[in-house]
Amino acid sequence: MPRAFQVENITCRFGELAAVDDVSLEISEGERVALIGPSGSGKTTLLRTLNTMRAPVSGTVSLFGDSVLQFGARDLRKLRSRIAFIPQHLGLVPNISVLQNVILGRGGKRSTLRSLRDMIFPSKEDVREIHEILDRVGIEEKLYARTDQLSGGQQQRVAIARALFQKPEAILADEPVSAVDPARARDTVQLLSTLSKEENFTLVVSLHNLELAREFFPRLVGLRSGKIVVDAAPETIPESDMKALYELTESEMMTDA
Repeated sequence: MPRAFQVENITCRFGELAAVDDVSLEISEGERVALIGPSGSGKTTLLRTLNTMRAPVSGTVSLFGDSVLQFGARDLRKLRSRIAFIPQHLGLVPNISVLQNVILGRGGKRSTLRSLRDMIFPSKEDVREIHEILDRVGIEEKLYARTDQLSGGQQQRVAIARALFQKPEAILADEPVSAVDPARARDTVQLLSTLSKEENFTLVVSLHNLELAREFFPRLVGLRSGKIVVDAAPETIPESDMKALYELTESEMMTDA
């Protein structure tokens, strides 16, 4: 199966700290992968490297079969538009409508002028498409609501709708359920997993919640101190390995990458 992401021997540093340390990883198109591990293990840094938002100090990154080193700024922007990224704090603009936030999802595929025009004067086609997407994620009635007036769970669904409107080949989500209660967290992860299967896009999600990762992802990649220490189907990973993954040393408790 073609690869969506491939990193070979990448290292990313914050000063002297190797947040990602000599990591190699391949993720196939259409695959659903959860990145697990304690805070500071390197999950966020790895996701940002996969999205080319952070360049490694060594090693190579390839997206959809092409090394990112061969692309200039314009072509890299076009390549990046094939990937939707949902940051931990969702990245929504609070004081504009849900419709306008979702329209921003296609900004990487449109000029800045076109994006600004679409926010002020959205086309009937965009409004119809966004309404259909909001219906799929369960908040179709919030089309014209101000985003900062929504609940945390509803805002998560706006972020997912924005990602879907981008028409991505892959979605990367960094702890998308860290700020909601367990029931809403499960609903959100289930929604992402279902959409990935229906639309056949690659899904890579970092999660602290091990039970959600086990329930919805056929492949778990566990990181600790910037290194991959687990990469397997959840049912094949011994409990002892899971316990060791989350047992922090005193020095690890002081880092967050």
